[in-house]
Amino acid sequence: MNAIIHTAPKVKRDTIRLMRDTSRVITRTLIPDDIPRIKRTINRVLSLTDIKAAEVLGNVKRDFGNRHKDLDKVLKKHFDLVAHHVSQTASLSQIRKDLIGAYFTMEYSIESAALFNPSIVPHPDQSNLSEGSLRFVMSLRATGEGHISSIVFRSGVIGKNAEIVFDEKSKFSETAEVQRQSNNGNSNYTVQFRPDQKLSERVIFPVLKSESKGIEDARFVRFVDDNGETTYYSTYTAYDGFTILPQFIETKDFLTFNIITLNGKAVQNKGMGLFPRKINGKYYMLSRQDGENNYIMVSDDLHFWDKAELIQEPCNPWEVVQIGNCGSPMETSKGWLVITHGVGPMRKYSIGAILLDLENPKKINARLEEPLLEPNEEEREGYVPNVVYSCGSLIHNNTLILPYAMSDITSGVATVNVDELIGYMNPL
Repeated sequence: MNAIIHTAPKVKRDTIRLMRDTSRVITRTLIPDDIPRIKRTINRVLSLTDIKAAEVLGNVKRDFGNRHKDLDKVLKKHFDLVAHHVSQTASLSQIRKDLIGAYFTMEYSIESAALFNPSIVPHPDQSNLSEGSLRFVMSLRATGEGHISSIVFRSGVIGKNAEIVFDEKSKFSETAEVQRQSNNGNSNYTVQFRPDQKLSERVIFPVLKSESKGIEDARFVRFVDDNGETTYYSTYTAYDGFTILPQFIETKDFLTFNIITLNGKAVQNKGMGLFPRKINGKYYMLSRQDGENNYIMVSDDLHFWDKAELIQEPCNPWEVVQIGNCGSPMETSKGWLVITHGVGPMRKYSIGAILLDLENPKKINARLEEPLLEPNEEEREGYVPNVVYSCGSLIHNNTLILPYAMSDITSGVATVNVDELIGYMNPL
């Protein structure tokens, strides 16, 4: 008996657009590898008269002081990085020190090229909300000069009827204090933001050489352990311009983030999506081992993954080239809902969905035969045309909240009723 093929449900696209903002800048060091050049730059600053040095520093603070929360702290920090090249440091005035720091500082526009590939999770703080509402944290991939990607955040509230309101974003952007864990070859580190830094100000910027060209496609998930303890985890792709490396993030509060290298033979390629809880005492994670098919991994240890099992291959015209997950699975009474992506002719990316068995997620119980979301005429133009893509969704009041990127340049949000979505799936 032939199975009944259903079409996909209609999806509501919100009018919200999260656009790149070239005014959002962080400070970075501008220190060359050439030590003689560093010393020559310092000597030129030291050769200025006191009046001229004060004048130049005054111009710096006038032009840049209102673009950063604490420019003085930045200048001091960057001076300290080159202070060992200065003779008689103790005799230098604060004006000279700050001015030297300014010459080894640059601004970097974190999202001047794109703001895309979002994921969304419930916010740790659900206080002071109206009945039926949910506060959320959204992560996005911000890309700037040199195509360097970092992680930025937005917050907001989803209303009882799935209406979405974003909090006003800060005009400031700041990186965090970094603490390396030298006992692991500097592969692991912690970034610590201050409590006074608003969520939208926090930028997780590349630290390691292995991620020097980007922290890409963070897939955040709210994980609830067997004892009820909640932790937010995320996988991301570290990129150095040549090779990729799957990495892992742990946080409780979105203030302190532990960055950890994943281990095991199955840790490869991109797009890993952790299940939001253990299943029969084990961790489960979706992956894409070969860049073409969907796999699932099972482990006793959150940080070690040795085996991967193929669960889905491309079968429909809109996904012939490759498939992958669009974030962590979401639990429903009828199974694990997984949002997927597929690549079809002309490298057109579409978003689909499958339903995994609750007790045995290696088994696909149903799938959409047609895309849930395809790029429309307004979404197909961008840095990478003809692409819709997501790194994570959530379910609120039986509505799927699906943030998605449009052609690798901007982001929006779509919604669809979960029961309707599952009802349109073709049982397998």
